[in-house]
Amino acid sequence: MKGLILSGGTGSRLYPLTYTNAKQLIPVANKPILFRVIESIRDAGIDDIGIVVGNTAEQIKEAVGRGGRWGVKITYIPQDKPLGLAHAVKVAQPFLGSERFVMFLGDNVIQGGISRLIGEFSTSGWNSQIVLTRIEHPEQYGVAELNEEGRIVRLVEKPKIPPSDLALVGIYMFDHHVFEAVNAIQPSWRGELEITDAIQWLVDNNYTVHPYVHQGWWIDTGAPGDMLSANDLVLEEIGHSIEGYVDRDSKVDHRVTVQRGAEVINSTVRGPAIIGEYARIVNSYIGPFTSIDHHVTVENSEIEHSVVLENSRICDIESRIQDSLIGRDVVVSRSPIKPKSLKLTVGDHSKIGIL
Repeated sequence: MKGLILSGGTGSRLYPLTYTNAKQLIPVANKPILFRVIESIRDAGIDDIGIVVGNTAEQIKEAVGRGGRWGVKITYIPQDKPLGLAHAVKVAQPFLGSERFVMFLGDNVIQGGISRLIGEFSTSGWNSQIVLTRIEHPEQYGVAELNEEGRIVRLVEKPKIPPSDLALVGIYMFDHHVFEAVNAIQPSWRGELEITDAIQWLVDNNYTVHPYVHQGWWIDTGAPGDMLSANDLVLEEIGHSIEGYVDRDSKVDHRVTVQRGAEVINSTVRGPAIIGEYARIVNSYIGPFTSIDHHVTVENSEIEHSVVLENSRICDIESRIQDSLIGRDVVVSRSPIKPKSLKLTVGDHSKIGIL
């Protein structure tokens, strides 16, 4: 089997963070989401992976390279415009050939990986397998309706009135018959070739599409709140260790990771949390569900349930920062007037004086 990761799109729901960075490269627990997707595919035994790229192609290529660090081979597949997931399959056909493949959206995080799913599909006679999960607002996604036997009746993309609460997770498995489907369908009202229409075509033409209902958590990290939720869940799952320096005046609990070269001085860090490489935490409090990326400085400040990206500085903030996404190379410093609380979504290369 081969792997196909979709990493095009503008990430507009994450503006301003994605004005200067591909959304798939924003880290969750200090590791880019795209890296987690590559690892998930590799761990399922697939080492030949294509990545569909758009306007952020150069950023993706620079970060991922040829795949050597994961022991996989990466092929980049350009998509001139984001014309839908089924269109991405069309442009990837020269890479995929006639092999079975898994398609994984590069901004999705799923509990437990996909090894079991790949094992089931690779040994089955199914033409496709789709992953579903029950959610509160399925109208924001592709939605599947199943009959009493658990077979797919129909799929609808972002319906105003959902036929069920079963949303399509961004993980799909196909054999070569999917190319018949993507070439047969027409663009939707959005002007895109919808993967739901392609899967519906397979169902209508008597190909076997197996629905798998995922019981664990899954998050589409397309919006700031989703990024924080994904960060929470991953921080609770990862193993924690202390590789950096923690002085005797600091309190760091067992659910905290302090990465290589990081320093924690006269501070309290409560987990789950992660302090990135060469970060400095001085006279500060880092609360639960916080990810501090590499080369970040937090001094004389308090922050919790937040993500702070690389090379940023948070200094002398008397009010606690929480529920915030702070981009790269950001400076947050104290101004004379003191607010009681802060909630920030801050773009890269910003400077903020707190009033």
